[in-house]
Amino acid sequence: MQSSRRHFLAGSLLAGAVVLAKSSPLTAAAASADAPWKCGVGLNGFMSSGDHFKKTYPLWEILDYAAQAGFNGVELVEGWPMGGYPDYEEEKRVAALRRLYNQYGLQIYTMQTGGADSYASSAEARREWLARFRRLATLCKALGGDFIGHWPGGGLEGNKTVDEAIKHLGSSYREASKICADLGMHMSFEIEPPFLFNTYEHLIGILEAADHPACRTNYDPSHFDVMSGSKGKPEDMLKRLGVQHIGHVHLTDTDGTQFNGTSTHLPCGEGHCDIQASLHLLHEGGYKGWIMIDAWMTEDAYYTTQKGIDAVRVAQQAFSAE
Repeated sequence: MQSSRRHFLAGSLLAGAVVLAKSSPLTAAAASADAPWKCGVGLNGFMSSGDHFKKTYPLWEILDYAAQAGFNGVELVEGWPMGGYPDYEEEKRVAALRRLYNQYGLQIYTMQTGGADSYASSAEARREWLARFRRLATLCKALGGDFIGHWPGGGLEGNKTVDEAIKHLGSSYREASKICADLGMHMSFEIEPPFLFNTYEHLIGILEAADHPACRTNYDPSHFDVMSGSKGKPEDMLKRLGVQHIGHVHLTDTDGTQFNGTSTHLPCGEGHCDIQASLHLLHEGGYKGWIMIDAWMTEDAYYTTQKGIDAVRVAQQAFSAE
């Protein structure tokens, strides 16, 4: 069904108002000064929804929705809606990009990056990746970012084994984390079931190989669920890992399957996970970072995004009552 943002927004904001009315002292903002989290919109979800389901999502419309719905910021994705990231030395372009989001009261709080050269067997390839990462991290800081994301997708890249690739990735991440720490940021990487790195053991191995406090990982319930047997309890893997290792949350539900190259993402409450269990574990573990509502490959990115922020508000209501 082709739903427009205009029709959706009228209904979703009314529903959101009902949630907020029942959630005093929460305001229209996703998080108050005392709330543990800020909520972000992920442009990756709108990009993938537009590409796969042939939807049109104008950037201004997304930002207007995000501001009205009470989001605090946006996670950028490279190449969408048009072109790559500017270089940090392109001061006018950087200022213009930051100003665009500021006009809607939104922070560019992080940006997605990738690159399998981060763990290539070639030391030269890894050095070149690190040089690119330094420039991207500097850009992220200039845009107002709190941290930068990385997705180590690819094959063995010349390594003989996965363990060798983990060793090289950990070494790269250690140096990348030093760069981030010097900028007053951290980095948060994400592994996924289709990646070379796709198990709990791989995740722990990367963190241990990096061995730096500024190197953290994303919590995405869909990936954690699939990587732990698709039992609908991703929070069990989160608890085993430790909330202290989480640098970013991509909030989504799932049915435990895979779709179009990664874990199936579903609107919160429409899969087999207990989203509130994840949010409560994050809260109990002291997580105070950003939560991005991940609408990756969902048919209506606005609907999915609204369902996510509503779930966060339900959790915050429970926390305020404690």
